[in-house]
Amino acid sequence: MENKENQNQLQIQLRPELADGKYTNLAMIGHSPSEFLIDFIFAAPGMPQAPVVSRVIMSPENAKKLLFALTDNIKKYEAQFGEIAPRNTKGGNN
Repeated sequence: MENKENQNQLQIQLRPELADGKYTNLAMIGHSPSEFLIDFIFAAPGMPQAPVVSRVIMSPENAKKLLFALTDNIKKYEAQFGEIAPRNTKGGNN
C-alpha cells in the first residue's frame, strides 16, 4: 500500500531561475466566470510606474483553495509570531 501512496504523490519541481522568487508589495485581482487573474506588482516609493512582476491565472475553484490555504497559513503565522497589523495604505488594493 505504501508504494501506491508514493506513486500518487506529486513531485514539485522548482526551476533554478524561479528559486529566488520576486518581491511584490501590491496585488490586483480580476475575474471572469471561468478564471481569476492575479497580477503581483512591485510599487517602489516615489516611482510613477509599477511593473507587474508575475501574473497568475487560476480557476475559481483553485482561487478559493488558495484563499483557504492563505487563511490557514496566516493563522499559523500569527500564532507563532503575533498578529499582523495592517498598515494604513492608499487605494486598498494590497
